[in-house]
Amino acid sequence: MIRILPFLFIVFIPLVCFTQDPPLPTIPPVVYPSLLQDQMIVAYYGSPKSKKMGILGEQSLEETGRLLKIQASEWDGLNGEQKVLPALHLIYATIWPDGNLGILPDSTVQAYVEYAAKNSMIVVLDHQLGKYAPVEAVRSMLKWLKYPQVHLAVDPEWKTENPGLEIGTVKASDINDIQKLMQDFLIQENIMQKKILIVHQFHYKMISDRDQVRSDFERIDLIHHIDGFGAPGLKKTIYAAMSRTPNLPIKGFKLFLPKSWKIAGFDIPMLTPTQVLGLTPKPVYISYQ
Repeated sequence: MIRILPFLFIVFIPLVCFTQDPPLPTIPPVVYPSLLQDQMIVAYYGSPKSKKMGILGEQSLEETGRLLKIQASEWDGLNGEQKVLPALHLIYATIWPDGNLGILPDSTVQAYVEYAAKNSMIVVLDHQLGKYAPVEAVRSMLKWLKYPQVHLAVDPEWKTENPGLEIGTVKASDINDIQKLMQDFLIQENIMQKKILIVHQFHYKMISDRDQVRSDFERIDLIHHIDGFGAPGLKKTIYAAMSRTPNLPIKGFKLFLPKSWKIAGFDIPMLTPTQVLGLTPKPVYISYQ
């Protein structure tokens, strides 16, 4: 009897190691340096072309710098471990009676930018907007952001064709669009730092739909700057009212110096640095006009 054995099929399986691939290294998110991380800013505000538009224009650049350093040192002595950075806050575009604007010459801005670089200061260029679209107005200043020490500001009070007769207005969308414009420029130019945008306000009309203003642009530190003048009680009341804005957590505060040629339009008496530092929330940008 013949037995037929079934064929024995042997399948050869190559030896494969089924271990998981090593995890890819975690790439930390890019952190853009912010001037406000461990310091506050004390600024002199005004036009270099006028002695009647703020302290910055009342003397030469060198004398302004000397006085500003003394002022900043006073705040530094009261501010604990936080540092104080001096700033030259230039009115870059000044409104005229018809809503048009006078623009500082490039040579003037360049002189302040170079001085700031040599003296550990920053420059803030402030646009009064006038009758022009806010985004287009700010676009004219973008080129200066290439300098590490330059930042920007807009003043809604003067977004009007009738300056001095009515308080101007910008929309929340205008401020958001300005921030996007600045951030896109920083990305385009590969500028690896945060820039400050200061928006002034002392009256509710100046920013419509204020609760819609964004402060989450990763390249922009948005400072809500409270800048009305008057007696201490009035200024504190305005600051408290303007501070009820959780979407605008970073605050600034302006001090209006007395002038021999003025009978009004300044702080009487002016709050002391200690009193300003006691405000809630504590402002991080202090300007003197």
